[in-house]
Amino acid sequence: MPHRTSRVGAQHPEEWRYDLNPDALTGPDVGPPELQTETSAPTAYDVKAVHRLLQGFSDDELKQIPILPEESRLEQGATYVDLADPARRAFTATGDVHVRPGAYYVPKHEVDYVLWNRLIGVTNPERLDEGNVR
Repeated sequence: MPHRTSRVGAQHPEEWRYDLNPDALTGPDVGPPELQTETSAPTAYDVKAVHRLLQGFSDDELKQIPILPEESRLEQGATYVDLADPARRAFTATGDVHVRPGAYYVPKHEVDYVLWNRLIGVTNPERLDEGNVR
């Protein structure tokens, strides 16, 4: 039995692969490399508008909050918050969503649990690591 691979387009012969599927790396969860920017995203410390929105956060905390660049594709099923939204409601992205102009999206999976809770307005001391320690 031939060795199977899960690589995109691998079902096509190598010489015709591009012709049969020229956009193999685009789709709901996979996009061009320039749109996959969470690891190289600026932080809340770098984006002055966000820096002003998060006045109660220290510079060290702001440096731990990535802000996705405009037009970045969001990961399907991942949770984000838009800091430009006064309600700061967390939402789960679908595969066709990009960062729109004027939005400041923060990916939950890139932020510390306590910091995330502060970003979305949680006030429960236990969820902010401020509860009674026994």
